[in-house]
Amino acid sequence: MLDVKFPKIGIRPTIDGRRKGVRESLEAQTMNMAKSVAELIHKTLKYPDGSPVETVIADTTIGGVHEAAMAKEKFDREGICGTITVTPCWCYGTETMDMSKDLPHAIWGFNGTERPGAVYLAAVLAAHTQKGIPAFGIYGHDVQDADDTSIPADVKEKLIRYAKGALATGLMRNKAYLSIGSVAMGIGGSTVDPDFFQDFLGMRNEYVDMSEIVRRWDEGIYDKGEFKKALAWAKENMKIGPDVYNDGKPIKFDDEAKAAQFEDCIKMIMIARDLMEGNEKLADVGFKEEAEGHFAIAAGFQGQRQWTDHFPNGDVMEAMLNSQFDWNGKRAPHIFATENDSLNGVSMLFNYLLTNTPQIFADVRTYWSPEAVERVTGTKLTGLAENGFLHLSNSGAQTLDATGAEKIDGQPAMKPFWELTDAEVQANLDQTDWIPANVEYFRGGGFSSHYLTKGGPKGMPVTMTRINLVKGVGPVLQLAEGYAIDLPDNVFDIINKRTDPGWPSTFFTPILTGHGAFKSVYDVMNNWGANHGAISYGHIGADLITLASILRIPVNMHNVPEDKIFRPRAWASIGTENLEAADFNACKNFGPLYK
Repeated sequence: MLDVKFPKIGIRPTIDGRRKGVRESLEAQTMNMAKSVAELIHKTLKYPDGSPVETVIADTTIGGVHEAAMAKEKFDREGICGTITVTPCWCYGTETMDMSKDLPHAIWGFNGTERPGAVYLAAVLAAHTQKGIPAFGIYGHDVQDADDTSIPADVKEKLIRYAKGALATGLMRNKAYLSIGSVAMGIGGSTVDPDFFQDFLGMRNEYVDMSEIVRRWDEGIYDKGEFKKALAWAKENMKIGPDVYNDGKPIKFDDEAKAAQFEDCIKMIMIARDLMEGNEKLADVGFKEEAEGHFAIAAGFQGQRQWTDHFPNGDVMEAMLNSQFDWNGKRAPHIFATENDSLNGVSMLFNYLLTNTPQIFADVRTYWSPEAVERVTGTKLTGLAENGFLHLSNSGAQTLDATGAEKIDGQPAMKPFWELTDAEVQANLDQTDWIPANVEYFRGGGFSSHYLTKGGPKGMPVTMTRINLVKGVGPVLQLAEGYAIDLPDNVFDIINKRTDPGWPSTFFTPILTGHGAFKSVYDVMNNWGANHGAISYGHIGADLITLASILRIPVNMHNVPEDKIFRPRAWASIGTENLEAADFNACKNFGPLYK
């Protein structure tokens, strides 16, 4: 991650402002609610570097507009990315509310009988809706006693879900998406739309031509000492696999040419990283401007075809940047999109900021029906694969963390870097080989990572998501929770040989609901909005829906249970029967967060 201060969550304890007995009797209880929320967040959530998320509590309880303004001033100094208002009692709604339009807001009204916290919650949420500043309402299912300082499980779930979304917006805000190159092979997602980034994400766009990599090669604008270290590590840990594509073809590279390409690929990793986040060591050798970087939290590389027709492909660079380890040890992954598909890059970014885990960038390549599998392989699918599966694969650009070598409770997983063991890092590397590029695709050569994602007996829980831009509507998000699965060896061998056998493969089965786009696995494929998807560890669909609502991005396809959907209360004023229609209408009505 970039070397900047992380945003914080602001906590606002609001109170009944009537003095001479009422306010005084509520001070301790109200402030203790704020402290309990702060402790919950600090113990539960982590920043991308693994440190606990920080909160800031207003200096006093907030009983009126003056104290609300004082809290706002403090929050502005502290870099707040979202607020949580807490109260056990009635308060004066429009006098105590936070009216910042470019921040997300949540309000927890204590469910107790002694004081009408729920009445305040309803009143202030109505004020938020009326003023066009949507806020999330949190109200526990069961009545608590006035002296109960615990946070109920259902309240915890909503507080954490909201806080994750608020933090994601804060981590993106004022950062950049860096395009290295332009549009790859006419892919719409690599036609970068700066209005989307600016209005919906609060981000800026930076651009460099791919020739900048050549300039840095030729002029030595990289750390020579680090390159020596990186190349030695790569030769030891990145084993070159068989040339499965080019043997027997008239156009192929000899071993000397491949060795030179491999060195260029290692330099590309370093250069792309330096372009994203800078490198102070470049200033030491006279390149102070280049040392600054582009303040990019995500980036993409065009590659095809103007680059790959002449130079080594970007697969090594993309795969290693998206992974959580290299010659310098374990680290946070970079978010790096192949073919400069900025929309898939943003999808990866959403997933990453909600989970702190690395991402798979893949083509949503093929739907295999049970009937087709049985016809081609003679094997009848069972278990998680019984309804068929999607074959997810791209030319080596996805994270090496997706081999299935990492474990949680003995099951394949993808973990934050601070939880990785050295043995898991080595296992990821050992299960990956690097296949010389198919020169029919990549005339300049290069290498593609090659591995198979192991899902284990239970399947690895994953969520596939994608942002698409719709003319006249704007961005929409779609997602599918499901599992990365294992196939019988004979099935995999036959299927793998029918496509690109030198690329990584992940086999995905979405959870079916029996309606809409989730009536069948085929329907999921048939309703997917683009050729790419971003795949994250875990079932995070509910968190994605909450984040999307903060950013005013409607969700057009998901398989998340209705009781897990958490959006601002204003959405209920626009419709409760058809939640998808209400979501689209609410997002259109309130508009982008930063516009």
